[in-house]
Amino acid sequence: MAKTQQTIAIYPGSFDPITLGHLNIIKRAAVLFDKLIVCVMVNSEKNGLFSYEDRAALIQRVIDGAGLTNVEVDCSTELLVAYAKRKKARALIKGLRAVSDYEKEAQMALINRKLNPKLDTLFLTSSEKYTYLSSTVVKEMAYYGADLRDFIPREIVDDVREKINSRRTN
Repeated sequence: MAKTQQTIAIYPGSFDPITLGHLNIIKRAAVLFDKLIVCVMVNSEKNGLFSYEDRAALIQRVIDGAGLTNVEVDCSTELLVAYAKRKKARALIKGLRAVSDYEKEAQMALINRKLNPKLDTLFLTSSEKYTYLSSTVVKEMAYYGADLRDFIPREIVDDVREKINSRRTN
């Protein structure tokens, strides 16, 4: 009997911090693949609130709380296609909130496909209630002391508040 190959997908992002919109995409993608890797990637255009290791730890806590047993959390400073090849992934997952997201992500998908023709990108549209939500918006709300419970997983609300408060005092 031939072995069936495990289907692996990667959901890359900066996740600084992970939002309920991210978690919604993770949950939906997790049912489509045998294994989903949520990978905190370096984004040279963004200045992070949390370190990459801290982001991965926060995501892991959220994933554990959600009981998503086929989801793995990782960090990478590699080019995404190289990381995907090393992990034997067949697909990348990208969440789309608006048309502006599509334009950027479609361009990246074409570049990634050129670099690795065996790697497909799947776009999952954001659930309607999260189309306005981004990590940047969450950080701004946190800075002004807004209640974050409707925007990020409850497991990490205190971590985000503490990090913002420590930045204010430094």
